[in-house]
Amino acid sequence: MVDSSLPRPRSADVRSSTLVGVLIGIAIMAAVDEIVFHQLLAWHHFYDRSTPSVALLSDGLLHAAELIILVGGFFWFADLRRRRVLSNRLAWGGFLLGAGGFQVFDGVIDHKVLRLHQIRYGVHLLPYDVLWIASGAVLLLAGAGVVWWARSRRPDSGPR
Repeated sequence: MVDSSLPRPRSADVRSSTLVGVLIGIAIMAAVDEIVFHQLLAWHHFYDRSTPSVALLSDGLLHAAELIILVGGFFWFADLRRRRVLSNRLAWGGFLLGAGGFQVFDGVIDHKVLRLHQIRYGVHLLPYDVLWIASGAVLLLAGAGVVWWARSRRPDSGPR
């Protein structure tokens, strides 16, 4: 006789597993950017086109947003695990996609299009821009590869 009180394994929720990873990846990369480049190195603030007080406020708002996204992402992650529909591989792929997407968006949109801030001031920017955007592109490609690999695995080939 089978104990019906035990939860039965379910198939992975592909979309949610990937999206929760993306959300956490965005939050972690935003935190790394804010902590390392805004606070420790003091190379820039989120918004550098105003007074130091506004720049500091913009960093605080970015930090608050990344923490809210991180906490929400981990609650969603925990819910998917509890319901046994989380695909760890897809979540890792989504994490890399989110981290890389944040990096590329920040480098292209925030730095170049909107000119909210630059990576660093008083230096030749091209090497910094290339490294910043290329590192994000590498993370994006790695994430796309992990997601593609996880999605192409047959359901009967083991846990995802």
